[in-house]
Amino acid sequence: MKTFSIGNIKLKNPVLLSPMVDVTDLPYRLICKKNGAALSYTEMLHIESLIQIQNNNPKSIRLIDKIKTTKKEFPVGIQTTGRSVVEFKQASKILHQLVPKKFNLIDINCGCPSHLTLDNQSGAYLLNNPKIISEIISFLKDENFIVTAKIRKGYDKDNPLKVSKIIERAGADAITIHGRLANQGRSIPADWSIIKKAKKNIGIPVIGNGDINSPKKVEEMLDIADGAMIARAAIGNPLIFKNALYYLKTGKEKEFSFKENIKQFNDYLSLSKRYDLIDLTRIKYLGSNFIREIDHASSIRNDVMKLKSIEEIESFIKPLSK
Repeated sequence: MKTFSIGNIKLKNPVLLSPMVDVTDLPYRLICKKNGAALSYTEMLHIESLIQIQNNNPKSIRLIDKIKTTKKEFPVGIQTTGRSVVEFKQASKILHQLVPKKFNLIDINCGCPSHLTLDNQSGAYLLNNPKIISEIISFLKDENFIVTAKIRKGYDKDNPLKVSKIIERAGADAITIHGRLANQGRSIPADWSIIKKAKKNIGIPVIGNGDINSPKKVEEMLDIADGAMIARAAIGNPLIFKNALYYLKTGKEKEFSFKENIKQFNDYLSLSKRYDLIDLTRIKYLGSNFIREIDHASSIRNDVMKLKSIEEIESFIKPLSK
């Protein structure tokens, strides 16, 4: 099985877990890693949030949970975004405290299309001004960090090759490209042709993202890119990494096992308690996604959303795993 390196980080395989808000906390990253994800990332944290943590701002207490990690999940990246290199210079102290002690690399999000992020002139908004992306990456490379960037096909028009070349010249160690514009929803198929074109025209590793929802799709992405980054298809289905790696080795797909999948959720609950990361809203959202491909799944998901403690959730799930 082919693989690749990001800076001096040699990945054990080419299948990665995408950073996802309200999904990729430490426990979820750990179960995806256990199932074979070669690299994972925190959910996106705006650089202003890291500055708040650096300055011991009282508002930052809840943010600290988002940067919890353990060496058991190495390699792991911290994903952030911002609107100018000035902010990153202001956050230099905490970035050096976090990387490489707690995280192996920094990923710059240049693709988040949420209104909150766009209003802050960060995330996908940066695709309108690739010079800012270049300045941020150049600064971080001068500070000796391993740096990756995650972009989209464009903001409201295609410009991935132009942005990719700028990111490469700035010194980035790898790039992830999502095959949709920032203003395109999930109903629009991801355009993988722009990922293939970037791979042919730049020298740094290219990781493809968008509509990778099966082991077969992982294989197809790896035909045109160095890595395949799985996002939505991993929500409530961390076994997709194990199954994808099995498919890459054998050419055969494993049948979905509800009991095995629910065991993964039980592991997630245990890890949430171990690392004191009990967010009931997140846990119920993720838990409802684990309940699939069984009779009355919709009704069971509704029942999960009514539970009021992690203990109630554990009791509810226990008979389902038998």
